[in-house]
Amino acid sequence: MGPLIPQGIIGSQWDLVIALLIGIAFGFVLESAGFSSSRKLAGVFYGYDFTVLRVFFTAAITAAIGLVYFDHAGWMDLSIIYVNPTFVSSALTGGAIMGLGFILGGYCPGTSFCGVAIGKIDAMFFTIGMFLGIFIFSEIFPWLEGFYLQRPLGPVKIYETLGISSGLFIFLLILVALAAFIVTDRVEKNIHKNKK
Repeated sequence: MGPLIPQGIIGSQWDLVIALLIGIAFGFVLESAGFSSSRKLAGVFYGYDFTVLRVFFTAAITAAIGLVYFDHAGWMDLSIIYVNPTFVSSALTGGAIMGLGFILGGYCPGTSFCGVAIGKIDAMFFTIGMFLGIFIFSEIFPWLEGFYLQRPLGPVKIYETLGISSGLFIFLLILVALAAFIVTDRVEKNIHKNKK
């Protein structure tokens, strides 16, 4: 049955409407989780608040289980889901730049919009900086294109690279998430205990 638009169940003219509705729902969830707070977001890097890690691990596992189950039940055709191609050099460089920006600014692109939506001045400056960065990158891209496209791996899936089934990979990911939840909970309790 799904995905709905590529299968023609929903017309392609609904692309942007659906994207907007999903974006609003995503922003609502981020704000509800407290992710408009740069202190909460930066806390994962400084080791005092791991809410971000737990929420995103939970979201990733829920989505992965849902997709695999829907595919198994015939409700979703995973073979036509688009997977971004991987370019190793640009992925590592971009990840390092975004991570540095995350630590310095306390926001990632999505959470900065949550901050802007509720009137946070630091989020507004972060978002302006992000748009400036996008503009500068787009202007100098012709000079960077060779580097950007270096070491292409295509649409890589981790479980295929590891040579295991998607079900086994998700099971292992759940175990890693549970271990992370336990360890981070203990770390946070020790931090709060030491503050008293």
